[in-house]
Amino acid sequence: MRSNKLAWERLFKKQGRYFERPHSDMEGLAQSLLSRGAKRVLDLGSGTGRHVVYLAQKGFDVYGLDISETGVGETRKWLEKEGLTAKVSVHDITKKLPFKDGFFDAVISIQVIHHAELGTVKKIIGEIGRILKKDGLLFVTVPFYKGYDKTKPGWTMKRIAERTYLPLDGQEKGLVHYFFTKPEFRKSFPGFNIDKTYTDDTNHYALIATKK
Repeated sequence: MRSNKLAWERLFKKQGRYFERPHSDMEGLAQSLLSRGAKRVLDLGSGTGRHVVYLAQKGFDVYGLDISETGVGETRKWLEKEGLTAKVSVHDITKKLPFKDGFFDAVISIQVIHHAELGTVKKIIGEIGRILKKDGLLFVTVPFYKGYDKTKPGWTMKRIAERTYLPLDGQEKGLVHYFFTKPEFRKSFPGFNIDKTYTDDTNHYALIATKK
């Protein structure tokens, strides 16, 4: 999505490494992946690389995709500085993902897949299911619907579809936001067994699931 690409480019050029510390649950998730024998992991919407770097440090074969050339460039610089390797590339995740069926042991996507209208979000989830192995692990976080109208603190929000908004100002100006309800989010992964859903410490809704 062109508007998303421009928004992320603007943000990453201004902020540099946008988020540096891994998600607070990443340590436990990495331990779970290691105990399962998982090796190949994709960070879908990898930004400037916080989780690519973290997982590479843990010894995983890490891939990262992001729509922003600047974000991918920052990730590569960070990996080089740490003496690590990972396969990161520029890709619009609303398009078909450039991997064969069942390629990954795990996919993580943190505060990413909601940046599209609902029909596109469903296609992204379908692609995640396609590239995951049977019994592969998925970790996703998204914001959830809290009764947004036209505004959110610090932003002016334009409603463009049902529970779909476009910030007109603020640091995420131009980034489409789809807001799930909690029941809807659980039902949006028909090809998965839902292992756990919860609200994380950033007040986002988190889901851990296993591909059927």
